[in-house]
Amino acid sequence: MTEVPDGSDPVALANWLFDLARQGDAARLAAYVDAGAPVDLTDAEGNTLLMLAAYHDQPATVAALVERGADVEAQNRRGQSPLAGAVFKQADEVVRVLLEAGADPDAGTPSARQTAQMFGRPELFGEPA
Repeated sequence: MTEVPDGSDPVALANWLFDLARQGDAARLAAYVDAGAPVDLTDAEGNTLLMLAAYHDQPATVAALVERGADVEAQNRRGQSPLAGAVFKQADEVVRVLLEAGADPDAGTPSARQTAQMFGRPELFGEPA
């Protein structure tokens, strides 16, 4: 993990938090959210911490963010949802965590359900193969 950036640069701190989400440092990221960092912090592309953790197959980090109120339906600027990102990356444990948290498989473009169908995995959402 990288060192904590100088607290005087909020952009560097935000980028560092995004890196924690990608790398799956659930405990450290959760501590920053608990201390006041926005749980739905968004990068320039509209990706939330949850989206980045989901896309990078970090189920513990996804669970920690969900426990802290992360929006499981937040879509990035391309209309992609965290659930669709997890399906695309074949991050099955992340898919399970997001579904248990109430993520809608039909939200976004393409939706998680459509993504599963494109990759021949409709069973992820209870559909026949």
